[in-house]
Amino acid sequence: MPAPIDDVVDVDDGAPGERVVARRRLRWWHAVLAAVLIFVAYYLVTLIQVVAAGRSDDARPADAIVVLGAAQYDGRPSPQLAARLDHVADLWHDGIAPWVVVTGGNQPGDRFTEAEASQRYLVDRGIPDEAVLAEDGGADTYESLESVAELLAERGLDEVVLVTDPYHSYRSKLTAEQVGLTVHLSPTPYSVVTGWTSARRHLVEAGGVAVGRIVGFDRL
Repeated sequence: MPAPIDDVVDVDDGAPGERVVARRRLRWWHAVLAAVLIFVAYYLVTLIQVVAAGRSDDARPADAIVVLGAAQYDGRPSPQLAARLDHVADLWHDGIAPWVVVTGGNQPGDRFTEAEASQRYLVDRGIPDEAVLAEDGGADTYESLESVAELLAERGLDEVVLVTDPYHSYRSKLTAEQVGLTVHLSPTPYSVVTGWTSARRHLVEAGGVAVGRIVGFDRL
């Protein structure tokens, strides 16, 4: 006998609601995947820009050569800082700019700042002491370049050739532009940061640039 009507099971009961939930979950996963792909693409484009900036030299006559600081040891520049300063000396003797601005403060217990060590090193290489301006209060790239912009503005200057390591060049350029400087990059060709260390720092810098362009380099 046919089963009583009350005993018949509706196999489609609840199916429309389940299909709606499934479609919502699928759209959510599509949105997550799209966001990940956009982020990866953005990061890769930024990495390409970081690498390209480190391989280009846009040195040209400007108001000043600005060199970003690195470690110093009791008044003696570290090999990384010396490599930057050697390139600065080349540029200055080529007549690129009449001024050099050295940057960088010191760590607790240090007798000298990075700027002081840099200035002494450059004077020993034939650059007149009176041609070297020192910014010695910055604790990071942004603070140093912000102070450099103020130091140069007092003299009516704002166009600079910026010297640092290749991996650090693109972020430094964007930071300098954020504080109001007109920038031409000239990464040091003597960098001691090579091989895997250089590759790793390029990857890290790309992340920093990617974030900095969104939130501002003063917040990094």
